[in-house]
Formats: sequence, C-alpha cells, structure tokens
Amino acid sequence: MKPKNPRITIHMVSSLDGFVAKENGSVSWMHSKDTYEKGVELTKEYIADFLASIDCYVMGSRTYEHAVELGWPYGEVPVFVLTHRNLESERKSVHFLSGDLTEIVTEQLKPNFTNIWMVGGTMLTKKFLQLGLADEINITIIPTLLGSGTLFFDHIEKENTLHLKDVIAFKDGMVELVYEIVKE
Repeated sequence: MKPKNPRITIHMVSSLDGFVAKENGSVSWMHSKDTYEKGVELTKEYIADFLASIDCYVMGSRTYEHAVELGWPYGEVPVFVLTHRNLESERKSVHFLSGDLTEIVTEQLKPNFTNIWMVGGTMLTKKFLQLGLADEINITIIPTLLGSGTLFFDHIEKENTLHLKDVIAFKDGMVELVYEIVKE
C-alpha cells in the first residue's frame, strides 16, 4: 500500500553563519554549551518521539562515513546512501543507491515511505533543491560562528520560496527552523 502524502525533509545542523563543517571537515563544534531558560528541554523522550516519526533517511556517502565514524545514530531505520562509490555495510538497514535522483525518489522512496529525511550532504541538498524534490527544510542552528568551512547552501542556482512552519528554541541555545518549500 502506497503511503499517503509522502514528504521529504532536508535536515541539516548549521553554524549561525551557515557552515555545516569546518574547512578540515570537522563537525566537533556541533554541541552547544549555551543556556536559554525559556527553551524546550531536549529530553530522551522528546528525542525518541521525534526519531520514531522518521520512516527512512537519505544521505550522501561522506555523511554516511561521518555517521559510521561518530557512532551510528540511525538504529535499524532504513538508510539510503546515494553514491557512485562502491561502499559496503554490515547493517541490513543500509542500502546503497546510484542513478537518476528523481527516479530514486519517485520510484523507490516515496512509494514506500511517508516521512523521509535527507540528513546530509551539501551536494545532495543542492540536487534535491534544484530538482524540486524536497518538501521542507529543517535547519538546527548551533550558536557558533565558524567564519569559514563548508556552506550548507552553496550556489543552488535556483530560487526557492519558503513558508515558515515552526520555530523551536531549545534550552541549550540551539534553534530549529522548519520551512515548507512553496511549490509554484
């Protein structure tokens, strides 16, 4: 049975100045030591409920390698790694795909999953936006200015109109912005 209203959300964690990694590729700065008393508490229950809503993850090969290196956070939820490289995984939930991105999304992902999260890769983000494949963007801003590094949005070359759906400020100073991509 085909899922009703499948949605693809681009999710990224970014510094306030729009970088997703330092120039050396490090993401060690992605923790906030700030305190914002009015913010939402990131409890284990809050995180578990949020993660339980995601049907599958899509990522590029570099994001996959970072996830393996840093400690696999995706459990047994299906993960689709889009790559032209010959990679392998011992995890049964990890699937490597290559080919036309529009076909992968329309023929393999959307017919089988409802809440699809594209969780990394600036090149993959760019392709999803250029091809009009994403439905929303969820950005978590870390209260840090890196000054340089890998930009989240790097020369997309296509204008996208966005509609603010939600803003959540957390006690650790992080802010989550959720935008719907307006389909014109």
